[in-house]
Amino acid sequence: MAGSEDDARGVLVLAATPIGRADDAPPRLAAELAGADVVAAEDTRRLRRLTTDLGVTVGGRVVSYFEGNERQRTPTLLEALLAGERVLLVTDAGMPSVSDPGYRLVAAAVEAGVRVTAVPGPSAVLTALAVSGLPVDRFCFEGFLPRKAGERSRRLAELAAEPRTLVFFEAPHRTAAALTAMAQAWGDDRRAAVCRELTKTHEEVRRGGLAELAAWAEDGVRGEVTLVVEGAPAVAAVASDDAALLAAVAEREDGGMSRKDAIAETARAAGVPKRHVYQLVHAS
Repeated sequence: MAGSEDDARGVLVLAATPIGRADDAPPRLAAELAGADVVAAEDTRRLRRLTTDLGVTVGGRVVSYFEGNERQRTPTLLEALLAGERVLLVTDAGMPSVSDPGYRLVAAAVEAGVRVTAVPGPSAVLTALAVSGLPVDRFCFEGFLPRKAGERSRRLAELAAEPRTLVFFEAPHRTAAALTAMAQAWGDDRRAAVCRELTKTHEEVRRGGLAELAAWAEDGVRGEVTLVVEGAPAVAAVASDDAALLAAVAEREDGGMSRKDAIAETARAAGVPKRHVYQLVHAS
């Protein structure tokens, strides 16, 4: 029956792998690699390097499982699970399913009543949060921003009022553009941290305002990058008379917010239609 776990079926194990140093591998990882019937790996070459570093021999068969074949290979792995096999899923670094392959297989296993468990371990998201110096009591993970500038700007506008600390993954060659777009959307002085090459030899954490970090990143950034950005400040209530609305929009624009976002945030704070604030601003 879907939704219940059948003891006669196999087990899907999601195993965290090191994000930098091999000796950060969770102790159970070596045992799972040796004992699994099937090891599904995002990159089989990286898997070989990892097993060499850990001094372990994979006991079962190895198959590739990456973004390009995830949809096609999921049914095959589900068949193995339904046949009673233990399937271990590993990605290049960190926890499977977190901006990595895995979600489709987990969803299929859960639907089929297969037990899903995990070997906890390294996570770039949590590591970056911990070292960022920003609030960690409440946070949200946004993965990678859209590559196209227009789509990226729309996503950032949607997050303009998000009060929780935000965590993003970013490609090194797009880091400067992402930080610049964030500064334009959220203000130059919004606090952030660029966490580069976490746990590796050349680990670096740069902290500062978004504009400052964007200027630093213009010289080029190398390695794996995780961005941590302070959430939006609490929005103070705004009076709904015309003079107060215009003053509130001007104050937000002076703080680095775009006019469009300043109008939207002012309308939300005052509890008035955005169209009304827009008309006021453009009439003035």
